Amino acid sequence: MKSEKEKMLSGQAYFPGDEELITRWHLAKKLMKEYYAADTTDSDLLNSILQKLLGSVGNNVWISAPFSVDYGENIHIGNNCEINMNCTFLDCNKITIGDNTGIGPNVQIYAVSHPINPSERLTQTDDGTFPFWKSLTAPVTIGNNVWIGGGSIILPGVTIGDNTTIGAGSVVNKSIPANCLAVGSPCKVIKHL
Repeated sequence: MKSEKEKMLSGQAYFPGDEELITRWHLAKKLMKEYYAADTTDSDLLNSILQKLLGSVGNNVWISAPFSVDYGENIHIGNNCEINMNCTFLDCNKITIGDNTGIGPNVQIYAVSHPINPSERLTQTDDGTFPFWKSLTAPVTIGNNVWIGGGSIILPGVTIGDNTTIGAGSVVNKSIPANCLAVGSPCKVIKHL
């Protein structure tokens, strides 16, 4: 029988209130708070916190606080990456960011969604505990040498190919190929590089 975490990472319906998931969620919030409070000149401390927060982090990674995640451990960042302030990564599935990638401020990456039908959203509880929303997940993959413009939103299941630029404010609801410029809501390729 699969754990709720295994269900979550395989894209099956899962219960977000599971003890293992909630424990990691609370740890991620604690680590984000420590990261936000750390002196920005103390690179050893910042890197140490990121090593605990993220699933993997390459060399020369700069993340400007505040930075928000669900679990953190499902985020994998390559080398020479910069993530600007106020980014939110809902990593209920794997979020992979390749080498030499830049992510502008206020970018949101969602590897989770919820049922469209309202009657299917809330879990049922007999004990009066919080009725978590039912959730479904899909991984998000961002290639190497990608630039995601500020304020963009990347939805579950999206892959962005190498050497691609996503224009500021785009809503990326479908995968975007390598070597192009894509913009808009919904995001569409406007130029091949």
